[in-house]
Amino acid sequence: MQMREKPVRRRSAMILMAGSLVACAQTPESSGTVVGVSLLTRQDSFYRELERGLKEQATKRGLTLRIDAGEFDLARQQSQLENYTVQKVAAIIVCPTDSQGIGPGITKANQANIPVFTADIRAKDAQVIAHIASDNLAGGKLAGEYLAKRLGNKGRVAIIDQPYIQSVIERVQGFESAIRSHADIQIVARLNGDGVRDKSLKATEDLLQAQKSLDAIFCINDETALGAVAAIEAAGRKQIIVVGYDASPEARTLIASGSSSLQADIAQDPYHIGQQTIDAVADHLAGKKVPALIPVPVQLIEKANAKSG
Repeated sequence: MQMREKPVRRRSAMILMAGSLVACAQTPESSGTVVGVSLLTRQDSFYRELERGLKEQATKRGLTLRIDAGEFDLARQQSQLENYTVQKVAAIIVCPTDSQGIGPGITKANQANIPVFTADIRAKDAQVIAHIASDNLAGGKLAGEYLAKRLGNKGRVAIIDQPYIQSVIERVQGFESAIRSHADIQIVARLNGDGVRDKSLKATEDLLQAQKSLDAIFCINDETALGAVAAIEAAGRKQIIVVGYDASPEARTLIASGSSSLQADIAQDPYHIGQQTIDAVADHLAGKKVPALIPVPVQLIEKANAKSG
């Protein structure tokens, strides 16, 4: 009997040791704290800064991030959300490439009992735990009131838009609400620049051809604004005032240098948006109630304060 007991004891000891090794080797992934993140893009400095905020706060809160980017491709982003759902991540963060189109991907995650959070861009007709973003209505209003003041409450303005993104829709709504309170300011055109520089440059070229009298352009992000500025300068119409949105380093530098076109911007805080998003995820996973909407303040940037960011 003793001869047989020794292997059993050894086997039991080995099982205990193996169990200890597994416990020691457990990672956040195996303990269920992996969060899938699908950004809109990594090509824009705004999202690189947002990603930095996500990563640094995730380290502090003990979360492991699995980060991808949709790069403006809805099908690609839907596939990323499906992968996170199959992988049974603890939560999903998404910055939608299409506010309406992302709904089915979020619904599938909901059906798998995976909580979803949106950052920067809101999803329409989809259930999320919380949306964390700049106060875009307020930002649009700031841009509209700035232009009204600069134009002496009279003039012709245009918008270079990106109408399928909910955060942009809110910016434009805020801008238009501010302009409507000034009866002698007319919005004469709204063109789609897709939120990228080359398409916004082309949209602005078309705008300048069609509008021989134009005083200002509101651009829904800084890539749009920088494309618009390039077209304005090429056309020799530098008197047209441009207001951007994001206050990226490149835009701030241009404003600080005294650009005759890009004279103001609405500053967001993407790093803080990233941090707040991780805090919302971590709190929810810990069983705490989080607000459905977490707004992050914005501010107007002009030449006087362009260097302060």
